[in-house]
Amino acid sequence: MKLSQFRFNLPQNLIASYPTKNRDESRLMVLHRKDQTIEHVIFKDILEYFKDGDVFVLNNTKVFPARLYGEKEKTGAKIEVFLLRELNRESRLWDVLVDPARKIRIGNKLYFGEDESLVAEVIDNTTSRGRTLRFLFDGPYEEFKKTIQSLGKTPLPKIHDRPIEPEDAERYQTIFAKHEGAIAAPTAGMHFSRELMKRLELIGVSFAEVTLHAGMGNFRNIEVEDLTKHKMDSEEMILDQHNSNIINDAKSRRSTVLSVGTTTMKALETTVNINGKVVPYSGWTNKFIFPPYEFGLADSMITNFHLPKSPMMMLTAAFADYDFLMKAYKEAVAQKYRFFTYGDAMLIL
Repeated sequence: MKLSQFRFNLPQNLIASYPTKNRDESRLMVLHRKDQTIEHVIFKDILEYFKDGDVFVLNNTKVFPARLYGEKEKTGAKIEVFLLRELNRESRLWDVLVDPARKIRIGNKLYFGEDESLVAEVIDNTTSRGRTLRFLFDGPYEEFKKTIQSLGKTPLPKIHDRPIEPEDAERYQTIFAKHEGAIAAPTAGMHFSRELMKRLELIGVSFAEVTLHAGMGNFRNIEVEDLTKHKMDSEEMILDQHNSNIINDAKSRRSTVLSVGTTTMKALETTVNINGKVVPYSGWTNKFIFPPYEFGLADSMITNFHLPKSPMMMLTAAFADYDFLMKAYKEAVAQKYRFFTYGDAMLIL
């Protein structure tokens, strides 16, 4: 398919700047693929669509405060550093994006914090905006991470066009987040409250977990019209034996397996074998899913409403059926559903 086929008119005011007051009370659009019908409910009504024995697969990645603001040595120019991934723990090497990039050159020192408690040196250029930084920090690793935590800001996508607030540290995170490493939240999972998860357990739903540290590739513009030529950034992922067993047991007894989010779906499709079972995996994935695509495992999916021409929208179109999804998005705009990070949700059955 072509990039231009994923354009649609999205009014700016439908991009949600804030979440609903209660996580499980966002709106939920339900897509029934079998008869191509659409229902409008609220998220906690999801209980009505699942039964004893079904399994929800969650992405338990945890977002870290990846956005740092500092100054360049000598000139004092204001700079922003977006931490992408840690390259070497002992050497304090990080892969980052910098802004404004034209001012940040190899050899420059960057200072963070009012008391300049954190210093980094630019040691390599990786892309036009990408740099490798070495943080000059003498203390133990735990102290270094605490310093990053205290100086860093929640990496809310800039399209929200508002200042980061202290509340975002909790709002831009799922309640089941465990393993730090993501620079973007698995937003489909943010609709789950503790009460809703308990109610799902009471009807017999089980939970399995994968870890996929969502990266910048989810937000980078796709610049090729022919989608077969697009290369996704690699993201680290882990699926262990225990959680593989939960998923495979559900498939064996023909219970429904629900993927909570596109990142979870990407992880499942990375590990599924030709027999429709997942195998334990620890490594990297650059899986890019767009129509047409034959899914190997999940029976249903929860996802948010995505931006035009985004990889997440393309994966959703592959799962829901392209024409059906475009019809649903047209209805979502007409019904003023809230899009993107803090927006409403879609359940595809």
